[in-house]
Amino acid sequence: MSTVAFVNVALRGHINPTLPVVAELVRRGHTVTYHTTAAFEPDVAAAGATVHRYPGDGPPLAGPPTPVTLLEQLARTTLETLPAVLADLRRARPDVVVHGAACPWGPVTAAELGVPAVSLFTTMAFGRRVPSPARASWTLLAEAVTRPRSLLGYVRARLLLARRHRTRGLPLVDLVNARQPLNLVFTSRAFQPEAASFDRTYRFVGPSVGARPHDPSFPFGLLRPPVLYVSLGTVFDAGPSALRAFAAALAPLGGTVVVATGHTDPAALGALPDNVLARRFVPQPELLERASLFVTHGGMNSVNEALYAGVPVLVVPQGADQPQVARRVTELGAGLTVRPEAATEAAVHALARRLLTEPRFREAAGALRTAQRQAGGHLRAADEIEALLRRTGPHEKREH
Repeated sequence: MSTVAFVNVALRGHINPTLPVVAELVRRGHTVTYHTTAAFEPDVAAAGATVHRYPGDGPPLAGPPTPVTLLEQLARTTLETLPAVLADLRRARPDVVVHGAACPWGPVTAAELGVPAVSLFTTMAFGRRVPSPARASWTLLAEAVTRPRSLLGYVRARLLLARRHRTRGLPLVDLVNARQPLNLVFTSRAFQPEAASFDRTYRFVGPSVGARPHDPSFPFGLLRPPVLYVSLGTVFDAGPSALRAFAAALAPLGGTVVVATGHTDPAALGALPDNVLARRFVPQPELLERASLFVTHGGMNSVNEALYAGVPVLVVPQGADQPQVARRVTELGAGLTVRPEAATEAAVHALARRLLTEPRFREAAGALRTAQRQAGGHLRAADEIEALLRRTGPHEKREH
């Protein structure tokens, strides 16, 4: 059996899809290591991986970033993180490095160790016809001119990286799009824009939705249909007033409205309608199996889980790749989009009513449910990694 090293950005949307893959590789007898932060250590360890912590306590990125500040953060984090990651993995001696496409220290780690690498796209795949938010462009250049400190910080970090490490396979600018000879994309070809424009190095394996620890404290027995669910993410948290407005907009339409408040204390929302349940965190995949509508920020992981359950979505995109995800949902007819500044109580109520009463939205979401499930998910992702290990065989890593 082989040793598989996962190296990833320590953010929920990047970590969650990888956990079922980790658990499946461990089930098949492989040794898996995973670099992350203390916040994610329990979940990663529960999947069966040996956890290595990154230096420091917090996630390496904070948002909502602009493309230029994101590039600076990624370059600096790569520079700061690599020494510890390389020291750990030189002892672990992995046969393959599996890294997030937005984790630039992943490909450098593989190059330094002399082992093959797999890139994981927890967003949609980016390419010639699907531009990455951080690709070189006139828009990026114009923003860089307005943020000279961020630009200078990026250039300094890249120069130091090139001086200290093997960065040949690292994109010069587009650090959220680190590709490899094998790229696993956690969505279906049906959801991926311009899927035909990607070559065979891209495998659209579908959402990776595995079993998560059951939450016995969640009152599933109290839910009354139709269940309407609101979650605006764990990175770009909505404040109490916004969450209260969503609850008020949906309450007349639902049997039970569930609001995930994230870092906001549910008590801060004040008095809510009797059919609204507000909790910091909820068992999302289980809840979506019971839901008729999902109001979401449009993170790829959340949208994948909704479509895996065949649930229409109302997307309120806030940043990063969310506007692209929202556009795709709308194009395919599985939901509607509203800008944050236009998400008034009346607007949300009207859009939610359409999603609940017009059959075409549930029909489109149902078609995507079939496509998402047929793509293979975490089982196919594990198959692809094992196939790469068979092709490469015992690696020359022992000599590096």
